[in-house]
Amino acid sequence: MTIQPEASTARVTLLHRMGREGPGHLWLYAGHVAKVEGQPAAGDVVDVVTPAGRFYGRGFYNPESKIRVRFLTFEDIPIDRQFWLERMRQAVRLRQRIVTNSTGYRLIHGEGDRLPGLIVDRYDRALVMQTLAFGMDRRKAMLADVLAEVTGLETIYLRNDPKSRTLEGLPQERGFAKGSGATTVEITEGQAVFRVDMESGQKTGWFCDQRENRLAAARYAEGAEVLEAFCHTGAFGIHAALAGAASVEGLDVSEDSLAIAREHARMNRVESRCRYRAGDAFDELRVLNKAGQRYDLVMLDPPAFARSQQAVPKALAGYKDINLLGIRLTKPEGFLVTSSCSHHISETQFWDAIRLAARDAKREVRLIEQRGQSGDHPILASMPETRYLKCLIRSEEH
Repeated sequence: MTIQPEASTARVTLLHRMGREGPGHLWLYAGHVAKVEGQPAAGDVVDVVTPAGRFYGRGFYNPESKIRVRFLTFEDIPIDRQFWLERMRQAVRLRQRIVTNSTGYRLIHGEGDRLPGLIVDRYDRALVMQTLAFGMDRRKAMLADVLAEVTGLETIYLRNDPKSRTLEGLPQERGFAKGSGATTVEITEGQAVFRVDMESGQKTGWFCDQRENRLAAARYAEGAEVLEAFCHTGAFGIHAALAGAASVEGLDVSEDSLAIAREHARMNRVESRCRYRAGDAFDELRVLNKAGQRYDLVMLDPPAFARSQQAVPKALAGYKDINLLGIRLTKPEGFLVTSSCSHHISETQFWDAIRLAARDAKREVRLIEQRGQSGDHPILASMPETRYLKCLIRSEEH
């Protein structure tokens, strides 16, 4: 497919101050735009210039979004075939070096790979693509062709159903962008085998960002009685069982997710040591605590408690409560693995919530590992937003 160089259709002039985002941030908010020259449509390429008229960057424009420009480059280079090929090849080369022992991982992580609004996950011989910004969505057919060229894969499923697309003025859709066939695929992750539902599973079908944390947590599982709260489809617990856990008890509110968790246990031949039941994790953990149940390894992986800055105070209270229950359920000298995927919650805030929980539980805790998202979800230094996942492994004392 021939890709013609895209000329800038308009100029966007910055205000004197960029705000807290600063140089190198890939988002230009509407409030930091002084004026627009020309009549760019949503998804057009525009040049951004300083108040003095000097070139600042080039990116996709969207007049309907609070993020008015998503920068593709801060160099005066054309957005042509070579641009897309090189950016995607860079992403592929990085994964070839950092992803080992897994056939499911994130291939392109949007802003983290300087391709804002583009997510691509690889599941064995299939790719799942999300175009979450207007500029990327307008070019999804071209992007699928370039992806096929740089990866050698011909099956690309389009999973454009996140609610965030509505903020860009985009509809929700899903279906094959390239190729056809089954929408479920098996992947390997360490010793484990899992089934990914590209059409209906969470995110693009799998939580790739917790892959390295699942493998790390399993190191503490040999001989352990394990509790996996918010277990979803059971990935943390399956790894624990494969690492030699004596038993795994999984809790989740979704019966559909638990059915998949049971299937994963059968696929990995650990069903005799894994049992799952439905229920609200907060309620079930309180019941277990009152019953005097205690575990060698407790794993907490709740959904995001803070989806906006306004939700942070309530979310911190939630993290304190759930970790208080987790600490009380952990045996002395046992381990607790706890996560937060709320990017509005900082690591300091998360750790403070845990310290307060430990104080109320009258327990001393020691931090063993401080972890984040897997390496295939790179963090762009100029964009703190790209660092969102926190995972702490703690040892409990008397």
